[in-house]
Amino acid sequence: MTSDEGEQQERTSLWGGRFEGGPAEALARLSVSVHFDWRLAPYDLLASQAHARVLHRAGLLTGDELSRMLGALDELRKEVADGSFRPRVEDEDVHTALERGLLEKLGTLGGKLRAGRSRNDQVATDLRLYLRDHARLVVDRLADLEQALLDQAEQHLDTPAPGMTHLQHAQPVLFAHQLLAHVQAFARDVHRLRDWDLRTSVSPLGSGALAGSSLPVDPISTAAELGFGSAAPNSMDAVSDRDFAAEFLFVAALLGVHLSRLGEEVVLWNSTEFGWVTLDDAFSTGSSIMPQKKNPDIAELARGKAGRLIGHVTGQLAMLKGLPLTYDRDMQEAQEPCFDAVETLLLVLPAMAGMIATMTVHADVLEASAPTGFALATDVAELLVKNGVPFREAHEAVGHLVVWCTVHGKELHEVSDAELAHVSPHLTPDVRSVLDVRGAIAARDGHGGTAPVRVQEQLDTVLLEVAAQRRWAAAAPH
Repeated sequence: MTSDEGEQQERTSLWGGRFEGGPAEALARLSVSVHFDWRLAPYDLLASQAHARVLHRAGLLTGDELSRMLGALDELRKEVADGSFRPRVEDEDVHTALERGLLEKLGTLGGKLRAGRSRNDQVATDLRLYLRDHARLVVDRLADLEQALLDQAEQHLDTPAPGMTHLQHAQPVLFAHQLLAHVQAFARDVHRLRDWDLRTSVSPLGSGALAGSSLPVDPISTAAELGFGSAAPNSMDAVSDRDFAAEFLFVAALLGVHLSRLGEEVVLWNSTEFGWVTLDDAFSTGSSIMPQKKNPDIAELARGKAGRLIGHVTGQLAMLKGLPLTYDRDMQEAQEPCFDAVETLLLVLPAMAGMIATMTVHADVLEASAPTGFALATDVAELLVKNGVPFREAHEAVGHLVVWCTVHGKELHEVSDAELAHVSPHLTPDVRSVLDVRGAIAARDGHGGTAPVRVQEQLDTVLLEVAAQRRWAAAAPH
């Protein structure tokens, strides 16, 4: 090894030729990103291999040089994977660390790889590759949660439950219908991720710092090799675009909100006041002072994590809003929120899936609660409409009946024929025909309704949807 190569091994920098001295310690500490962007190492190496082949096709690497380069990059990939190659304190970022590794293996030949690219297009490419891969991991874990909800729904296709608005008993529904409502929200999240992936499938590599390259590199072939649908049509936009990061964070935040809503329902269902479900011991925690407690911590943490995910997207938009073209160092702040969003979701989703899969649903409690709170009042009003009563009058008559029942401490089915007639002449004895929970549920058989036949249709459709999600998740983008 030459003395020059020894100096390179001591300190590798991707810039500094015009500087007479090194950076101040305060600048170096502020600038360093390798402690978090090391996650991009596998993707940077993947892009480097594609770039090496481009340089070879351009005549800038000989066949022997390409072979040695690809071999060294493959060695680095294995060493990064097994942890035998790690970044050092003096490495500024993932790109610097990996170039150091390449120089240690190849000497001056390693420096040839930098031709025709910049950290600006490298990091934009790496982050897209990372997020496209991890979006598929998120979808796969989300499918596990959806499946847990589907399995519970399948067990409760005949379990009536109180349907609520404003957290008040409104109309009886099947409990399966409510579980499937959460699956619908999660399915939309998957649709958003797949749609996001189409827009993110654009390769910035070859854009250089901002203006492209005078070297005969081929961004289109590089894009294809890396699994992108196209190469960026504008090099300035390519290095300055972080829409894909902001959009990913929005989708992650909305998924977090949906997890939070499910978590809130589980907290309520698990409470003494509701008593709808009991959580498995493996997915609950206790109290350090109250021995009787069994707490729904997973559901509560899912609520809390939603705030974290929402914060990431607002921070990202605030960071981007005033940036001039093209690349600005502010964009380094795009990475950590994306990494944290991915890691947060991959932490929460399996815990939520396990909690839902193992919870015990108390069908008897749900069924007993279904008609309470005058939940069949709407069915009485709709019967009057079928009998020719204008809905305005029907609504008023049933409202008076509910007030009468409240004053006299009775449920709807306990009112006598004479008492019905006293409240309103429209309330004839035939209203008793709809004061049956299962009949009321079965009657709501319109598209998307809570009737058993419709809920079964929803279940069958979503089962196919989840299978398609898993296929997409398994199909790697590169």
